[in-house]
Amino acid sequence: MRDVVLVHGAFVDGSGWEAVYRILKAEGYRVHVVQHPAVSLQADVAATRAVIDLLDGPVVLVGQGYGGVVITEAGNHEKVARLVYVAAFVPDSEESVQALCAHPLPGTPIPPMLAPVKGFLRLDHARFPEAMAAGLAPERAAFMASSQRPFGMAAYTGMVGSPAWRSKPSWYLVATGDRMIAPQLQRAMARRAGAVVEEAAGCHVLQESHPSIVAGLIGQAAHLPA
Repeated sequence: MRDVVLVHGAFVDGSGWEAVYRILKAEGYRVHVVQHPAVSLQADVAATRAVIDLLDGPVVLVGQGYGGVVITEAGNHEKVARLVYVAAFVPDSEESVQALCAHPLPGTPIPPMLAPVKGFLRLDHARFPEAMAAGLAPERAAFMASSQRPFGMAAYTGMVGSPAWRSKPSWYLVATGDRMIAPQLQRAMARRAGAVVEEAAGCHVLQESHPSIVAGLIGQAAHLPA
């Protein structure tokens, strides 16, 4: 299969996929980057499905961070054949990011989210680099902190209906140095979904710190016979 759809997470946008995009394009894939608004789960799923609607399929649907919630719902689209999660949330039915973060394991990092303002969440600017982008160049991490996108409460609390991973094969790349989603939680969610699991020693945004590893896992999913 040649169509790959990439879905970004919270507080960032689709431009973070550029290095992965370039690798996959060079390998002959047709790569499509969703720019969802991160305002509500419903809107983000709709934006993702709108991209998939334009493709012939079959599609490998990839989500990073909160993007994992989006692909878990949008992945029910009939053209989606494979799911790939990159340091991502993998909710079950009636679960949300809020629910998955409600009971952190002792000793695991807690994302530096500020109190919501007018329905949107933000990360503490000073702590953003260490929490989100510790593996990147300091200049890049600082830019990401200054350009972070607000994350809607309706996206944070949005619950999945029927998770696509129950009917479609999935892959998961764990970020062992993640300070946004604890690696222990990543492994537990991947195990529950029955995903093929690989790990990378990187921060939350593996698509930027380890694009070749991310692209390699996507390639594995794409090359599996239907």
